[in-house]
Amino acid sequence: MAFDGITIANIVYDLNRTILNGRIAKIAQPEKDELILTIKGGNVGQARLLLSASASLPLIYLTDTNKPSPMNAPNFCMLLRKHIANGRITKIFQPEMERIVRFEIEHLDDLGDLCKKSLIIEVMGKHSNIIFCDENDKIIDSIKHISAQVSSVREVLPGREYFIPKTSEKFNPLTENREHFLFEIMEKPTTIRKAIYSSYTGISPLAAGEICYRASLDADASTSALSEDEKLHLSNNFFWYMEDVKEGNFTPNIVMRGKEPVEYSAFLLKQYADLETISYDSISQVLEQFYAAKNVYTHMRQKSADLRRIVTTALERSRKKYDLQLKQLKDTEKRKKYKVYGELLNTYGYTAPEGAKSLEALNYYTNEMITIPLDSDLSALENAKKYFDRYNKLKRTYQALSSLIEETKMEIIHLDSIATSLDIATSESDLSQIKEELTESGYIKKHSTKKQKSAKSKPFHYVSSNGYDIYVGKNNYQNDELTFKMATGNDWWFHAKEMPGSHVIVKTNGDELPDQTFEEAGRLAAYYSKGKEAGKVEIDYLQKKNVKKPNGAAPGFVVYYTNYSMVSEADIAGIQQID
Repeated sequence: MAFDGITIANIVYDLNRTILNGRIAKIAQPEKDELILTIKGGNVGQARLLLSASASLPLIYLTDTNKPSPMNAPNFCMLLRKHIANGRITKIFQPEMERIVRFEIEHLDDLGDLCKKSLIIEVMGKHSNIIFCDENDKIIDSIKHISAQVSSVREVLPGREYFIPKTSEKFNPLTENREHFLFEIMEKPTTIRKAIYSSYTGISPLAAGEICYRASLDADASTSALSEDEKLHLSNNFFWYMEDVKEGNFTPNIVMRGKEPVEYSAFLLKQYADLETISYDSISQVLEQFYAAKNVYTHMRQKSADLRRIVTTALERSRKKYDLQLKQLKDTEKRKKYKVYGELLNTYGYTAPEGAKSLEALNYYTNEMITIPLDSDLSALENAKKYFDRYNKLKRTYQALSSLIEETKMEIIHLDSIATSLDIATSESDLSQIKEELTESGYIKKHSTKKQKSAKSKPFHYVSSNGYDIYVGKNNYQNDELTFKMATGNDWWFHAKEMPGSHVIVKTNGDELPDQTFEEAGRLAAYYSKGKEAGKVEIDYLQKKNVKKPNGAAPGFVVYYTNYSMVSEADIAGIQQID
């Protein structure tokens, strides 16, 4: 997810086609480090331009969404209104592939004379800023003031001269020549990817990796491993890529893994050919859609943090307990030996001399001679009793541990399934249902005796290519609901084999399902399982009437004994989702 110089180039290209020569009709500052300019004229009639210098997420894009402004406009906003309200944008450009967009604006001053100003946004992570300059590049003001105490590289204060700091020796990729690329850049002792992105302004590791991929090279291989032909082929792909930037041959898109956005780019990312790519008309639409979707996942991660911590802690405790119980169970294996010792002493003990420390006897179970250690202070019969006591104690321990180990194993399976449900959750109502399950299972203390109202969380609803309804449970309560209340006997049930995941139900309506519907249901079961990241998952499927729930089993736990299996890809691209 790189807001790099190539993305900026795409934005500048779009802005020149849309708002160039437009007038600034309105200036708002909804956040302390964010502006929204309403532009009229140009080629769009009216457009809103968002400029954000947020340290965590600096952005610039056109948007249809407005934001409420504070009752009293901040000083920077008032200053811009005074100088450039109704000003005309005469030029929009990106200096040398930097992550900078510069707007040159003409306006009339108080005396009616034509003046020129520049509004500059620098999209540089925590160093991002919006700077307002006069025609001589003297800073009038900025949305963030940077003093010498904060930065030794450049002060950003009223009255100071504006310049772009050169913090590293990087080259403009749009003016690069082949000889320099081949004999300077590709001679650096590092990986191919790093040699590219560390040498050129505006090229991110993602873009550098894409250039390598298009040249059929491993981006993380050393430059020293390149043959002359490979270097030449790489240089061709590099210059073709830059030519597309110069010509404005952009294809803004978002790469999706199911419903989750993975990357965005101004060009098609061929390195993600195995994932779904959604193309858009403009890079502004890409940025707005990408970060809106990403915010949903980020928001859910934040909201679910407490629940995740509870589940993670419980899982760690249960796994430690399970390992300890297995170790204790291994220790009980001695019980059989003690039983044999006791029986043999009862049989042959009369032959042991008084005060003997051991007895050799024939083990009639294996027909081999064994040596039995003895306590010399005890008689043979007393030694036999001692061994039987040890045997009985270990036998009781074995029986108790066998039961406890099974309980702990089921507890781990249950917690693993809840962890998977947290990954699937898409709304606060989903989290409420998971919290309810954790409370009922005793992992969260009940704070009230009054029964909580059930959260209105619904399963995912998809429709197969052949028109059959497919339902996917988001958590264990929904899994039980789908399998044992919504599904009828001849409906088909799908689940990832031997791992936590959603119950997937296909409503057959009494029909025989086509193969494509089986394949799509399998992909849904793979995607909504713990094995999602593996790419391919083995899926069990059978008719619902063969799925049983043991008495007293945890929510979502079922058993079945006859089933079919298939291997499905964890990719749900192309499957229509209803809600």
